[in-house]
Amino acid sequence: MTRPQFTALIVASALFMEQVDATVIATALPAIAVDLSVDPIALKLAFTSYLLGLAIFIPASGWAADRFGARAVFSLAIVVFTIGSICSGFSSTLEQFVAARVLQGVGGAMMTPVGRLVVIRSAPRSELVSLMAWLTVPSLLGPMMGPPLGGFIVTFFDWRWIFWINVPVGIVGFILARLFVPDFRAEDPGRFDALGFVLLGTGLSGLVFGLSVFGQAFVPFWVSLALLAAGAVCTTLYVAHARRSTSRPLLDLALFKYRTLFTGVVGGFLFRIGIGALPFLLPLMLQLGLGLTAFETGMLTFAGAGGALLMKFTAAPIVRRVGFKPVLVVNGVLSAGFIAVTGLFIYGVPHYVIVVVLLTAGFFRSLQFTCLNALTYADVPDDQTSRATSLSSVSQQLALSTGVAVAAFILEVLRSQSGDHSIALTDYLTAFLILGAISLVPVLTYLRLPADAGASMSGRRRRPPADSDTSEGGA
Repeated sequence: MTRPQFTALIVASALFMEQVDATVIATALPAIAVDLSVDPIALKLAFTSYLLGLAIFIPASGWAADRFGARAVFSLAIVVFTIGSICSGFSSTLEQFVAARVLQGVGGAMMTPVGRLVVIRSAPRSELVSLMAWLTVPSLLGPMMGPPLGGFIVTFFDWRWIFWINVPVGIVGFILARLFVPDFRAEDPGRFDALGFVLLGTGLSGLVFGLSVFGQAFVPFWVSLALLAAGAVCTTLYVAHARRSTSRPLLDLALFKYRTLFTGVVGGFLFRIGIGALPFLLPLMLQLGLGLTAFETGMLTFAGAGGALLMKFTAAPIVRRVGFKPVLVVNGVLSAGFIAVTGLFIYGVPHYVIVVVLLTAGFFRSLQFTCLNALTYADVPDDQTSRATSLSSVSQQLALSTGVAVAAFILEVLRSQSGDHSIALTDYLTAFLILGAISLVPVLTYLRLPADAGASMSGRRRRPPADSDTSEGGA
């Protein structure tokens, strides 16, 4: 094993803890709702608050890594995330639970992008696709273990243990980070964009939280509208601030001039809206809609992570053989189709069919993620990778939280139209169809890529322009 691969596995140990946490809570939502005496749909706040914490603090993580060193920031991130996990386990009200999840999000905000930055800077670009696969293999074990582990804990023990199991993993990750993670830092990180941090944080939190509480009885309708309006205004102000800033903005929107980054970030955002809803919507459908236990749900939903794990060993050869563009277009259509097909589970599909569908969907979905993540950095200069990492990570987390909010909003609208204010089985099908359609939209952005997009990473040679003279002595 090479040093970059070992570094990637260390980073992945922290991502493993984060992924276990995310997938365990998805299976445990109905049980947590009963214990906290809240509506299961209202627990979308547990998802969005965590993802919101990520989105707000991720932009600062790139600057912090450049200023204080990647090792110090990454180690601190593991500590904060572990403390947030302990607090989540001790929560007794929805408000306490949401606050603890935000603290976890702050830790994850520093952990994920800084870890990815360490991996990107530790190896040549030609090895990045393969290295991304190394990075994600252990972290994919989290989604595999999370659903059955969460279902087992909720069924036979107390749901609070799903957070406390993060503690030993956090301790091991912290020790490895202090010993082996390279301490990259910038010679001139520049001044921290405090105004941008306030505008962007307020804007993102207003939009995501406003959408999350929209239609909820415990928040007045005008409050939801005010949050959405404030979020839109502050986000617009940040865009204007970033464009006229003479120093380094918190999120550098000028990076969108690179077509590959634009496709990876914007196309990835739309694709992840549908994917982000799955951990929230699928367990609700299986447990509340089809009457499965938490343990049964976990044993079924882990199949998606199994498919993703299988794909990681084939991603680099596939991209090297056909290139990024064909993979993104064809695989994007297939992945969106599998999201829509998931809604058909309401018609009493046998469990083995569910496993096969989720396993296959996980394979194609993970291939899409790997291609989008690698393509994002294909044309970005080395001295701008930290800013590109922050921009990409914010987009990813914001998309996932938007997916949860959109799925919950669809269910709320459909439930409000029923006579007894309950969720019908067909409502889940409608939600999955809508989310599949949203995930299909970014295929239009993939079609606009040049045929040799990301050639420096895929290992395929760039084709010379058709009108160029490649003969000896040509201009």
